[in-house]
Amino acid sequence: MSENLPPKTCTIERLVTKEDDVEKVIRGEKTATRRNGRYADIGEIMELKGQKFEVYKVYQQSLGELTDEAVQTEGFDNVESYKNHILSMHAGMPWLPHMKVWVHEFRAV
Repeated sequence: MSENLPPKTCTIERLVTKEDDVEKVIRGEKTATRRNGRYADIGEIMELKGQKFEVYKVYQQSLGELTDEAVQTEGFDNVESYKNHILSMHAGMPWLPHMKVWVHEFRAV
C-alpha cells in the first residue's frame, strides 16, 4: 500500500515522542508529524498511552510549501510558530525552503 515509498529510516515508535506532542495527538489537536526521515508505512499503527492511531498518508513536502493550514495539523497556529519550535529543538539547523521533510498523517482508530 506504500506506493513506491523508500525504505523507512526509523520506526513508528519514534514518530511522536515528546510529552506535549503526545498530549496534542490524544486531544486531537495534532494529526500529522513532519520528520527528516520516513518513520512509518501507510496503515501502520502508532500506540500512545494505550490509544491507537493509524498512519494513513505519507508524503514528502518542502519547508517552503508549508502553510498555516498545514502546520495546524501539527498543533501550531501558523508557520512562524512552527518554525520557531523546530529551530528551538534543533540548534544550528538552517530553515531552508527547498529542504524536504516527510509528512506522516494519522487518525485515531
